[in-house]
Amino acid sequence: MRIPLSSPDISQGDIDAVVAVLRTPHLSLGPKLVEFEQAFAGYIGAPYAIALSSGTAGLELSLEALGIGDGDEVIVPSFAFIAVANAVLHRRAIPVFADIDAETLNLTPETIKEALTPRTRAIIVVHTFGYPADLAPILDIARRYNLRVIEDACEAVGAEYSEKKVGAYGDIGVFSFYPNKPITTGEGGMVVVHDPVIARTIRALRNQGRMQHDDWLEHTLCGYNFRLPEVSCALGLSQLRRIAEILSRREQVARLYYKALEAYPLIQRPPIVCPSGRICWFAFVVRLPAPFTHAHRERVIQLLTKQGIGCRAYFPPIHLQPLYRSWSRALPVTESIASRTLALPFYNQLQKSHIYEVCSALGEAVQKIAAECGPPYVSAAVVD
Repeated sequence: MRIPLSSPDISQGDIDAVVAVLRTPHLSLGPKLVEFEQAFAGYIGAPYAIALSSGTAGLELSLEALGIGDGDEVIVPSFAFIAVANAVLHRRAIPVFADIDAETLNLTPETIKEALTPRTRAIIVVHTFGYPADLAPILDIARRYNLRVIEDACEAVGAEYSEKKVGAYGDIGVFSFYPNKPITTGEGGMVVVHDPVIARTIRALRNQGRMQHDDWLEHTLCGYNFRLPEVSCALGLSQLRRIAEILSRREQVARLYYKALEAYPLIQRPPIVCPSGRICWFAFVVRLPAPFTHAHRERVIQLLTKQGIGCRAYFPPIHLQPLYRSWSRALPVTESIASRTLALPFYNQLQKSHIYEVCSALGEAVQKIAAECGPPYVSAAVVD
């Protein structure tokens, strides 16, 4: 793509940090791992951080460490990356899909209450596209019903809720450092934890179940190889040092998009501010007019792709995918919005001229399809 959907921000300092590790004998479970974990815990404001091979690994180990297992129900959003449901299924637990708020695209206290049953054991709260979920009432529900809360902050590193970083509120916070995220380790993730016992358990599970007191080939738990290599930790540490600059630049890109799209009233922009905190701009996801269908969106994607502009339908509802249809339930907001959401090119180095080009191409595509469809589409109010 001439203008790709995403692109990592790798500096010369990042490269130097990785090369420096390659000149040492420590390529796994070395000093950079400890340094990265300590720095990240300090940044988020949690006592413990454990680096892992991915955010998905973080979700899976979090559920295991919290004792979620056979037949337990875990409330999750359907409008999310499929890993939130897969992690539940890997524990032989049952994902219970809840609907989302039409504006923030996050779970709400009301939709969580609708999904509660006597078998509910946990809630996975996703901070969708880096917009902080309304945690205070959700945590209140968790306390009243004795539920565990996992914050999926994989898209929200640096986002804030009530002057505190997201990920630091629930029992466990999970982060991802995939290349399309604000900071990257290539592949990689991190969990932040308050309970020292849970922290020790996850630390052991990532390394074949070896507890701190075990010898090299002794294994107390049935674990996994979810380790994060030293070169990845060095890259993450270098990126973390630049996170304020990175998040600021991404916010600038989001504001440029927001302003440029004023000229195209058929396109609904995402909220640009969060009254209760700060958005981490992971992606810029717009909504096409309410009368548009999945087929109309596919045509928009085709028109943009022909011009070398990367875009993607974020997210297909999980409960409508073949694997999860047996757990499907009516989620009207999710289904309405998911058929019209479109992620635009978004990354730190995106140029102002490219933003205007993307918006112009998108606006023309939407107008073209709306005109072909007739008056109901041309005059469509962009209101859910």
